[in-house]
Amino acid sequence: MRKLMMMAVILLAVGQGVIAQVPVKTGIWRALLHREDGRDIVFNYEFSWNKNKPVIYILNAEERMKVTDIILAGDSVFVQMPFFESSFRARVYSKDSISGNWIKATATKSVVLPFTASSRYTTRFTAVKGPAATNISGKWAVQLYKPGNEPSPAIGVFTQKNNKVTGSLLTPTGDFRFLEGIVTGDSLVMSAFDGSHALLFTAKVSNQKIANGMLYSGATGQQQWQAVANDTATLPNTAAMYLKSGEEGKLNFRFKDLNGKEVGINDERFKNKVVVIQIMGSWCPNCMDETAFLSDYYKNNKQRGVEMIALAYEYTTDAERSARSLNSFQQRFNITYPVLNTGVAVTDPQRTEKTLPQFTPIKTFPTSIIIDKKGKVRKVDTGFVGPGTGSYYNEYKAEFEKMISALLAES
Repeated sequence: MRKLMMMAVILLAVGQGVIAQVPVKTGIWRALLHREDGRDIVFNYEFSWNKNKPVIYILNAEERMKVTDIILAGDSVFVQMPFFESSFRARVYSKDSISGNWIKATATKSVVLPFTASSRYTTRFTAVKGPAATNISGKWAVQLYKPGNEPSPAIGVFTQKNNKVTGSLLTPTGDFRFLEGIVTGDSLVMSAFDGSHALLFTAKVSNQKIANGMLYSGATGQQQWQAVANDTATLPNTAAMYLKSGEEGKLNFRFKDLNGKEVGINDERFKNKVVVIQIMGSWCPNCMDETAFLSDYYKNNKQRGVEMIALAYEYTTDAERSARSLNSFQQRFNITYPVLNTGVAVTDPQRTEKTLPQFTPIKTFPTSIIIDKKGKVRKVDTGFVGPGTGSYYNEYKAEFEKMISALLAES
């Protein structure tokens, strides 16, 4: 009986009535994305069943990302992530061993990384150097060094309990979402995977410094990083976007929604309303976090006179590909405000001129434009920070509510 409880078995019809038995152990699994340089990106997921259907939860700190588009056939497993055009194709070697590839589409070619997972050993990272020599909880002023570029600033916010560390890094263009890892001896190691981000951080730590840091991302990306403890660390506004000089602050755009209906900012629906215009893409992890927040906020506040519109800039101008990704995105977050496909690729250097010519270039995704009841732009917010940033996220939500309430109070 216990053995049956530990193992989920599905019988599937394969081919001409052949029945294939695919055992997969339920519970926590440890997964690795294998880079050519040997720097494996580690994450955990939980496998379970819900009403005889397989379910996976990708685990990063407190985040549990639900994945339900899963097919078990013969000894094969096919997992389609809920967004980011990201998937796994793998083979079941035993009830607790899987191997295959992670495939991530981009604007050009797909990224493919070998993937293995096991339920035999589920600890994300091993404390090979014993207990933590220091506690890095708090705020850190971070510098990221891309080869050939000037160092870019970030803020690290970490919480450490014993040797376990969670937190995130904030940059002028977004945050690194939910990071999870350990401090063992004087070594820090953290990772994250959400279907788009695939990250591994390593460094040496002391009470006041994080040194010799390396950030490995995706199949080949890497950059150095370092940090010093700083409770008053701030970020420059390098991602700012503004109305061009001489513009009156009124917009005039019109694009098709996901049902093919044209929707414009000057439609009757938006008149005398406070409107939040979300600049986003279904490929963007931070847009996912902002959409979760905005979708929930809209449902709870639209009766107050708040409206929203999402303007999507996808990987390509392929309308069918964009529609698939955006429909999945819309369904996942139950978005009830219009999502408009601009038809302009995110990589298009003229993306701003073709869609929002009143503005200086769009530098970051997501960006929010807030307009008042008279249709004038009152704020351009490029500073969204997600739930992985803890108190920063709470402050963002409070400031957003304060801004919306003030505009609603205007005559």
